[in-house]
Amino acid sequence: MIRLTTVLLIALLVSTQYSLWLGKGGLLHVWNMNYQVRAAYNEIQKIKIRNTRLNLEIRDLRQGKDMLEELARTDLGMLKKDEIFLQIVNCNDNKQRNIGCNNLR
Repeated sequence: MIRLTTVLLIALLVSTQYSLWLGKGGLLHVWNMNYQVRAAYNEIQKIKIRNTRLNLEIRDLRQGKDMLEELARTDLGMLKKDEIFLQIVNCNDNKQRNIGCNNLR
């Protein structure tokens, strides 16, 4: 009788341990789900960073047209079609090479 109870208790213990560790909703399943959640969270963070960069690039491209035009005008001396460029040269400035000032004297 004691042997039978011992065997039944061991069988009950094994079945509950199996459910606890390996069954649906068991610890291994929960650990696996936690790992998947962390991996998905990390992927979402990477995607958010990428989206932020893309949104900044889109904003720069939309607003950057004016900035590019200004840089082209000031740094490269570019003009729009049918635009007239006037440059006023100070002939008294010693830092300049005084190009064209000799003709004015």
